[in-house]
Amino acid sequence: MLVLTRKRDESIMIGDDVKITVVDVRGDQVKLGIEAPRHIPVHREEIYREIQEENRRAALKDTPDLAALEQVLKQPEGVSPAPRAQPRKSPVSKSDAESAPAAGQPDPPEQNR
Repeated sequence: MLVLTRKRDESIMIGDDVKITVVDVRGDQVKLGIEAPRHIPVHREEIYREIQEENRRAALKDTPDLAALEQVLKQPEGVSPAPRAQPRKSPVSKSDAESAPAAGQPDPPEQNR
């Protein structure tokens, strides 16, 4: 670990983009000012550790149903995904069964008239 001594209003540079300035010193508390580009996250260590732990927990959760997600993403814009087929509760006549598409199959394309 590099240890540097700085007084109030003195700074250190980390690389070309990060500047840390001692803003105030009172007793055992030091206030630091940090100038860094927006793409560089800056957190207090205890907050950083909480973020890392939350990321670990999120990574361990059940994986999403990627097949269902893929189907949703393939839908043309403005079209709602088709509802999942539900089993029929009443008997189906032969004519209904012949004219209806099989469960999970897309409707046949309409004929031009």
